[in-house]
Amino acid sequence: MQRKIFALGAATLATTIYGINHTVAKSVMPIYIGSLGFVLLRVLGATILFWVISLFFKSQKIEKKDRLTILKCGLFGMGINITAFISGLDYSTPINSSILIIITPIFVVILSYFIFKNKINSSKIIGIFLGFIGAMILIINADMTSSIGRNIPLGNFLFVINSISYAYYLIIVKPMAEKYDLITLFKWLFLIGLIFNFPLGIKQFMLIEWTNLPLYDAILPMLYVVICTTFLTYFLNGYALTRLKSSEVAVFVYLQPVIGVAYAIYSQSDVLSSTVIVASTLIFTGLYLTTKRR
Repeated sequence: MQRKIFALGAATLATTIYGINHTVAKSVMPIYIGSLGFVLLRVLGATILFWVISLFFKSQKIEKKDRLTILKCGLFGMGINITAFISGLDYSTPINSSILIIITPIFVVILSYFIFKNKINSSKIIGIFLGFIGAMILIINADMTSSIGRNIPLGNFLFVINSISYAYYLIIVKPMAEKYDLITLFKWLFLIGLIFNFPLGIKQFMLIEWTNLPLYDAILPMLYVVICTTFLTYFLNGYALTRLKSSEVAVFVYLQPVIGVAYAIYSQSDVLSSTVIVASTLIFTGLYLTTKRR
């Protein structure tokens, strides 16, 4: 029981960090760094941190039969997932990203049906439909641009890709997190993510004017994203997955929009619109129906 409480605490802390990240990460793009360059910075920083820390721990050898799964975890969890999220945030808004991230558990249910043949009852089907409609409202009916979003429909679509990728990652990484120690696991996953993102982001990364970056507006937000949002949250969620089900960890995104929207409004980085309110109501209802126990 005590270990499960620690796991719940880890998942809650990770979700809180994620919620604040929607606004923090948005604040530096594209003023100080391009989205793909930011992805590379984020993954590079986490890779270095995990590999340095691994020097102080006994490393486990990845079994040959698990290498393909490890590769997929790296591609979907540290490659496609992070790239789609950061790029989406560059185009869209913090509140939209906070809302659309909560469709992750819906995709966990859908993917679990195809991968594990888990049954989907009528309640879950209705929930999936409502969540899908809510997401489509944000993608199709959103204003094309705003003072804080360059191409909001495209950004919102990328958030959906992010949710699908992260849902698949949560499903396939769980047995790996239970089998291998987290330092060994994540040093390889982030290395794979680094290899994936290097050719995509190196051009924008090289354009960063490091000596001209302001401390409070650029450097500290970047450090928050690299150390807290990437290194710490993946470690915390990895620990949570060793004690909780993938679906239980995914449900913690319920908390993320509450924190994300509240922080975005508090910091005057975004505002609520009627479209967002309607779409989020549909998504929350769909999420409840999809994840509730019979």
